[in-house]
Amino acid sequence: MKKSLLALAALTAFAGAASAQSSVTLFGVVDLSVGQVDNGTDSRFLMMQDGNASTRLGFRGVEDLGGGLKAGFWLESALAPDSQTAPTFGRRSTVSLMGNWGEVRLGRDYTPVFWNWVFDPFGTNGVGGATNLALEVSTVPGGNYGTLVRADNTIGYFLPAMGGFYGQAMVSLGEGQGGNKIYAGRLGWAAGPFNVAGAYGITEINSSNDFTNWNIAGSWQIGPVKLSGFYGSLEADNSAGFSQANWYLGAAWAIGATTIKGSYGAVERDSNAGFCYNAAGASTTAVTSCDATQWAIGATYDLSKRTALYATYSSIDNSGTIFRTFGSTNALVGKNDTNMGYQFGVRHSF
Repeated sequence: MKKSLLALAALTAFAGAASAQSSVTLFGVVDLSVGQVDNGTDSRFLMMQDGNASTRLGFRGVEDLGGGLKAGFWLESALAPDSQTAPTFGRRSTVSLMGNWGEVRLGRDYTPVFWNWVFDPFGTNGVGGATNLALEVSTVPGGNYGTLVRADNTIGYFLPAMGGFYGQAMVSLGEGQGGNKIYAGRLGWAAGPFNVAGAYGITEINSSNDFTNWNIAGSWQIGPVKLSGFYGSLEADNSAGFSQANWYLGAAWAIGATTIKGSYGAVERDSNAGFCYNAAGASTTAVTSCDATQWAIGATYDLSKRTALYATYSSIDNSGTIFRTFGSTNALVGKNDTNMGYQFGVRHSF
């Protein structure tokens, strides 16, 4: 529910004085579910969050400066309602200037190469999200790779509205921290039932180690059914010869207030140095090819425009590497293990 600045006087520390040309919005999502994850070595019944959408709390505002120029801010924090974690605004913290020429944005933000994952019918969330097979940052050879989803200290430019054409460019200032300096861009086209985009980025880990990340994805609306697909590649410029490819296909079928979802995807990981891992998290240098597949099915029922019930079931078949069990436990999937997860939850946005 949107609230004007006058109704949120307690938040003036975030917004400053109100005027007829400015506005501040409080927004957020609370998403909790119950379910089970089982990876063969560890089975647990859990209360989980973010099964349908990422739980968050945010403040955003825009001020009209005149002459077509506007200033804006966005502060958005992840929340853990089942454990009372304090907000830190680590999801997004930006300030920007906007006009008919586009938008310049500064601060912590999503990277261009992340956005194409969102074509997933499960929206990168919960036990069904295709990002379950994305790169596990702790297993990256040669150093930390911190720009897979977001980056700190970014300078971004977004194209203005140009029919169906859209795009962005980003550079981040590393400030001496390896794995946070990225140069990236994304271009896309959305018109009628079609939406397709490609992204490319290079992250500097250190003086002798870079990661190149590119992907292409899109969706096609055919009546009540939306089809989607993704292919992406990540390669390391170092002696490890590390590379990883991901792809998925998805579909969402709207039937009244119910949406039925399904997806199937895979990951293929190769490395000259054997960066595959066993269930204990130890490197298995004798294994240089690490593959896994995932399928998921689920349904969402909209009680209103802001509240929904959902159920999801997913399974990962693993043949060499490790993946955390749907982000819900610290247990790892061992070689040739199959793990599964299901959850039933409620999502409310405001």
